[in-house]
This record gives sequence, C-alpha cells and structure tokens, in this order.
Amino acid sequence: MSSVALFHQVRFLQSAPDLSHIGPDKGSEVAFAGRSNAGKSTALNALVGQKSLARTSKTPGRTQMINLFGMGDGDWPENRLVDLPGYGYAKVPEKVRRDWGAAMADYFSSRESLVGVVVIMDIRHPPKPLDLQMLDYAAARELPTLGLLTKADKLKFGQQKQAVDRMIRDYGLPGRQFMPFSGLKPNNLAAVRELILEWMQAHE
Repeated sequence: MSSVALFHQVRFLQSAPDLSHIGPDKGSEVAFAGRSNAGKSTALNALVGQKSLARTSKTPGRTQMINLFGMGDGDWPENRLVDLPGYGYAKVPEKVRRDWGAAMADYFSSRESLVGVVVIMDIRHPPKPLDLQMLDYAAARELPTLGLLTKADKLKFGQQKQAVDRMIRDYGLPGRQFMPFSGLKPNNLAAVRELILEWMQAHE
C-alpha cells in the first residue's frame, strides 16, 4: 500500500488525559507536539488528507487530551499517530498546564512504543522554551525528530531556507531534521509521510 493510502486511512482511536489511560504500549507511535497556535491540528489533517481528523479551532488550547489515531486495521493498530496536548496558551489555568506538562513528560520518558517525534513550530518565529523542551525530551530518548516549521506559505522561498538554516545551525543534532511546511500547500507533504513511515518500519 502506498504511503498516501496509508495516511488517508488513519482513523481516531481514543482520547486520554494521561498515560495511565492510553491503550497497550506495543507497536510504533509517532508523537506530534507543538504550541497551541502553531498549526499542529492543521498539519496533522494535511498529512492524513482529512479536513477534521485532528480538531482545529480558532481558540488555541482546545486540545487538552492525548489523542491517538490508528494506521491500519484492528482495535489497536500496530502503527499510530499521537496528537499531544497543545502547550503555551496563556489563558489555560495553571493546574491544567501543570497536568499537561506532567502527562507529556511521562509519555516521553516511559512510552516504549514511541519511535519518533514531530515538533510543530511556526516558521516565522524563533522556538520558544517549551518547543526546545520537546526537542530535549526526544533527544534524551535518542528518538529521531522532525522540527516541522509550519505556516511556510507566509514566507518566500528564500526566507524559508534562511529559517531552516538557522534552526540547523542553532539546534541541529544527529537524528534531528527541520523542514518548512504548510497545511495549505503540499510542500514537503510526501517527505514528511515517508519519514514517519521510515521511523515506524525501523522499529519493526
């Protein structure tokens, strides 16, 4: 089956408030992390070719659960995409932010099926401390990581290249890549899909 067909068949599995409520820790999961206004849901929907698989909202901070999506058949497919709670939204209550932080730290440190991480960042702005924390979480586990620089349609090609070059220069590590991306235009869509499948297949 082609990578396009695999992603187009992605379906919702479950939402969970923390790691203790997530399904079996087996197979391969690729996690998507990002600030509440960085376009994470839009990027996920573009990757799977569906308009509303991942919830999008004009109000940042709505993704308050760990959402899991299956690639394939069965109640608990071997390959899954994980939409982690959006972070960094100021209007979210402090207790909720603490709970999100604890859930993500727990997920990154102990989820054995986690095989790769996609960190969503707005290409127009430098990464924030929480973005760098997500990169550090992945590096601590030596997980392959993609910094997906969204909203690239807002910049010209030369500006996109400069932004990627800066990220590589300042935050580059072995196993860590950066790509410009737009949910409105298909730039790098196939490359991101292929990379995610490579991570999953390497874990088999």
